[in-house]
This record gives sequence, structure tokens and C-alpha cells, in this order.
Amino acid sequence: MMRSLRSTIATTILVFGLAHPAAAGSLPFTGSLSIELVGLPPFAAIAGAGTAQINGSGAGGHLTSLAIDAGVFQAEYLEVPIVDPDLFPLVGVLLTVDNQAGSFAGSGGAGFGGVMPLLGLMRLCIHLFPCSSAAVNLSVPLSAGQSATRFFSGAINLTVVGAPWTTGTAAVGAATMMGGVAPLSNTGAGSGSVTLVTPIFISTNIGASSILPSFGVMTLHFVPEPTTLASLAIAIAGLGAFGRSRASQS
Repeated sequence: MMRSLRSTIATTILVFGLAHPAAAGSLPFTGSLSIELVGLPPFAAIAGAGTAQINGSGAGGHLTSLAIDAGVFQAEYLEVPIVDPDLFPLVGVLLTVDNQAGSFAGSGGAGFGGVMPLLGLMRLCIHLFPCSSAAVNLSVPLSAGQSATRFFSGAINLTVVGAPWTTGTAAVGAATMMGGVAPLSNTGAGSGSVTLVTPIFISTNIGASSILPSFGVMTLHFVPEPTTLASLAIAIAGLGAFGRSRASQS
């Protein structure tokens, strides 16, 4: 009986060992991307799904690298109203965004990060004009997810500064946003998750709205592979059979 128990446990361990993703390969994910302006309601999260190219994500460790295809997260004309009188004459923000290919690396935890540019614009909508009016409202070309600074001169001067993504803490002045990983022991396995954040510094010459600290937040949830789910069912069935066998012998 004890020998049978040891055999069942060994088989279960072997099955799950083989079911873990290889040290290099791919893993499906679902995820969300959002752009958040500090002090304002967040834009609706943009859902996406794909297959991440991964390395170092086998049992017992964090991801060491991760690649994401372009076009996983896309949205057009997401709008957030601004009702704070201190931000007048701004009355809304309109977002159009599309991610470019991303490449991330590190040791997991707060040390994981990389570059994934976000292309698009945030349009600052002025009182008395609809957000759709590109001729009147201020369009802010995104400079996010990468080290880049863009300057625009005119009736409204504009500076946009971006930085790479991180699972640690991103900061724009005193405003901060934190990323993270889970589980701490094996982020890249099926059912693991990674949250990456990136700061977006926007500076204008519109009075109280001169600084608009913003953040990009991306969360990826890795999906268990079908072989892993099948192995789990086999292991559970094996343990159940052993329990029934033991009960019949008592």
C-alpha cells in the first residue's frame, strides 16, 4: 500500500514537472491596458489577448524575458469627462492608442521591465468645443512605454516625456504607480500574472493644468496550457483511484 502511494505521488510529480512551460517557448495570455491621468477617472481598460514569447519561466523562477506582438491592445476615441472646476477650461480627454512590439527582461519582481511603445494621442478637450474637434482641442501625441521626449510649440506649448515599463514603481513628480508579479515564486507559469507600469509626463502652459501626470498600466494573465489542464485531470483521477483502492482494502 505504501509503495502504491509512493508510486502515485511520483507519477503526479512527474506529470506536473513535464507540464510546466519549457525554459524557452510561448505561453498564451489575456490582459488589459489602461491610461490613467492622476486626479481624473481612468479610461476604460482595453482588453487584449495573445501569445507571449517567454524565457526562463519554467518551474521555480520568474520570467527572465518576455516579448509581446504589436497590436495586442488597440482603442479609438475612448473619452473621459473632466468635471473638476480647478482644471477648467479642460472638460474632457479623448484617447486613441495602439501598442507596438514589446520586449521585457530582468530578474522578476521589481527588477523586470522593458520597452513597449504606445502610439496614438490624448486629446485635451476645451470648454465649448466637442472632443471630436481636432482643429480646436489640443492633441497630445503619446510618448509612452519608452525613453523619449517630445516638444511642441504654439498657442499652447507642450512637452511629453515617456519612460520604459517596470514591475517596480513609476513616478511623475510626487505621483506614483506600482507594478508587481504573482506568484512570487513562478511568475511565468500558467495562472501567473505580471503588472507593468510606465510614467507619462505631460506639461502644458494652461494655468492649473500645466502638469498632467499620467501612467500606463498593463496587466498580463498567463493562461494554463491545455496539456497542463489535462495533466491536472490525470493526476486528480490517479489520486482518486488510489483513495478508492485504499478504502476497499480497509
